[in-house]
Amino acid sequence: MEITNMRLLVLSDTHAQESGAVSALAAQPNARHVFFLGDGLRGFEELAGAYPDHVFYTVKGNCDFGADYIAEGFVELAGVKIFFTHGHLYGVKFGLESLCGAALKHGAELVLFGHTHRALSAYSGGLYLLNPGSLSRPASGSPSYGTADLTPAGIVTNVIELK
Repeated sequence: MEITNMRLLVLSDTHAQESGAVSALAAQPNARHVFFLGDGLRGFEELAGAYPDHVFYTVKGNCDFGADYIAEGFVELAGVKIFFTHGHLYGVKFGLESLCGAALKHGAELVLFGHTHRALSAYSGGLYLLNPGSLSRPASGSPSYGTADLTPAGIVTNVIELK
């Protein structure tokens, strides 16, 4: 499949404080595919309803008690295979080996995860890795979100601090 230009918006760990997600959505009007990587689902469900022209991909996190959502997902967009999860089930606070192994097993090229509240944009072992950090409780630095640009020239991931 041929890759066309597409921007993804990647959000995580709002913990029921949606103002950061609203700001990120406003700052990225061309990102119609939005990934929410858990921990704050209840408030995020209402927010997503206000954006009917967007496509949302959502997984539950370790703080989304009782949420009826999947823990991980795979999707192919613009010819790129994407694995997305909150990350707690893969022990991402202690290393990325388990997460990367699962992604490679399923043929993913781009891995989106949260949980650590620490932003990361990297390329390792044939995988593009993006953790957008936290929009409400960053472990260090400012609240942040991520973007992934899928282009014919390749994949570009970025972490953007919320202003």
